[in-house]
Order: sequence, then C-alpha cells, then structure tokens
Amino acid sequence: MSDTDTQVPLPDLNAAGAMPVVDDPAYTEDEQASRIAADLEAVFDVPVQVSAVLGRSKMDVGELLKLGPGTVLELDRRVGEAIDIYVNNRLVARGEVVLVEDKLGVTMTEIIKAERT
Repeated sequence: MSDTDTQVPLPDLNAAGAMPVVDDPAYTEDEQASRIAADLEAVFDVPVQVSAVLGRSKMDVGELLKLGPGTVLELDRRVGEAIDIYVNNRLVARGEVVLVEDKLGVTMTEIIKAERT
C-alpha cells in the first residue's frame, strides 16, 4: 500500500459498542437481526446477476439453427431434480421451481458453502 492510499480504520470488536455475544440476554434476536441488517445496508444497492439453471444440453451449431417454436430440448436433468442457482456466475444454492400465480419462481432448498481461497 502506498502513502497516498487512504486507510479505513477497522472497528474495535472489544469496544463498548461492539456486536453483542449471541448469548447476551440484554439483546433479543430481533435487535441483533436489525443491527446486522443495518451493518449490511451499504451493500443493499449493489447489483448482482442471479441465474437459475434448469439444465444443460450440448449440440452442434447446425442443430441449434434447426430449433424452432415447439421444439423440445432434452436437458441433463430429470423432472423433480434440484436446479442450480448462481449469483455472479458462482454456484450458491440449489432449489426447486415453483409457480406463484402465473409466474415461475425458485425456492432455495440448499445453500452451497464455498471454500474461501
């Protein structure tokens, strides 16, 4: 880091205003949750790309050009099998397709914990 870079001070986790221990009876779960949400407020407006992948298929360009309305495309997943949910091209969860009124949606059934590198 050069001398011209600005340094952001890190919070003192031992200070009086530090996040309370979960077992501290002075704070309810709602207070802890709203405090965590307030701490994350700075990233609420950061745009991310979310993709729900139903399945994949490989084909030659010639086959692709022959596809038209009503063509059934065979995917590598079976009916009822979990779909992959990606955030910014990183697998973060698996889920199921649901129908809400007249729109398709996804319910997350499993969160994928990736290793930090």
